[in-house]
Amino acid sequence: MPSARPRILLARHGQTDWARSGRHTGRTDRPLLPEGRRNAALLGERLRRAPWLGLPGARVRTSPLVRATETCRLAGFAGRATAWDALREFDYGAYEGLTTPQILAERPDWDLWRDGVPGGESLAEVAARADTVVAWARAEEEDAVLFGHAHFLRALAARWLGRDVSFAAQLDLGPASLSVLGWSHEHPALERWNDLGHLEGEG
Repeated sequence: MPSARPRILLARHGQTDWARSGRHTGRTDRPLLPEGRRNAALLGERLRRAPWLGLPGARVRTSPLVRATETCRLAGFAGRATAWDALREFDYGAYEGLTTPQILAERPDWDLWRDGVPGGESLAEVAARADTVVAWARAEEEDAVLFGHAHFLRALAARWLGRDVSFAAQLDLGPASLSVLGWSHEHPALERWNDLGHLEGEG
């Protein structure tokens, strides 16, 4: 689908057991649940219909973690995709596998997007990775399709907009969602966010 400026289509991976239970899933490689596989296929069907028509010519990248690569494959993009470490999820360090209520029981005022995590990736490091992806996407004319993870894709959207990475706290993102980072005239904009229309009626 041609555009005057390159856009990024963001595809969050489908549902996993840890995501469903609210456990912070950074570098732990959890596979998709059957629901997640079904929804990844529905996302692919959505992208093959108008106005996307399979996004011929778009650059496709995926996080190397299995929940993202499996989503990419089931959506029908594996043959065009390149795995990219820059798209990995936030490294949650000591909070890997914990739920937010478990963390708040120890740190009642904790906020990921303000405080970061002990022993993991800093917010500045996440922002730097996101900036690398933004620069890559804007360096060519073709659109990009990225298969990745909730928190990193939210950070990427914040940096696309020129906002501090903490702005990601205000951007929710569901499993197997479709979002588009684009333009409003000369300004970076959210063209579409957390679109789950292809999953309507799925539960």
